[in-house]
Amino acid sequence: MIDKLVDLFEYTHHYNQKIIKLVKDYTPKIDERTIALINHTINAQQIWNARILGEETFEVWQVNPLEDLEEINHQNFLTSIQIVQNFNLDNRIGYQNSKGAKFENSVFEMLFHAINHSTYHRGQINSLLKQNGIEPLLTDYIFYKR
Repeated sequence: MIDKLVDLFEYTHHYNQKIIKLVKDYTPKIDERTIALINHTINAQQIWNARILGEETFEVWQVNPLEDLEEINHQNFLTSIQIVQNFNLDNRIGYQNSKGAKFENSVFEMLFHAINHSTYHRGQINSLLKQNGIEPLLTDYIFYKR
C-alpha cells in the first residue's frame, strides 16, 4: 500500500508541476478562475498534510505568488511522502474543515482524498485552459505510466 501511495503522490506532483509551468508560461492568457483553481489545488494538499501533522494550514482559496507554486507543490510532495512512510495509515485523526465542522478520517482516507482532489481540479483547469485557447495537458494516470 505504501508503494502505491508513493506512486500516486509522484504522479500528482509531476502533473501539478506541469500545470503550474503551463499556467506560468501562458500567464497573459490565463483567467482569474484558473489562477484560483491552481492555487486551491496546491493549497488543499498542504491543508490535508497539515491536518495529519497537526500544523497550521493555508487558507482554502488563498492565492500564492505564481513564482512560489512549484516550491509549495514540491514541499507538499515531500511532506506527503514523509507521512506515507512514517504514519500508520489506519490511524484516525480528528480535524475541522474550513467552515469549522468537525470530522475524523483515517490517514489513508485523507491522503487519498488529497490525490483525488488534485486530479479533479487539474481536469477543471484543463477545461479552462482549452476555453482560453491553450492546449490542455493529458494528465490521466495511464499517460504518466506509459
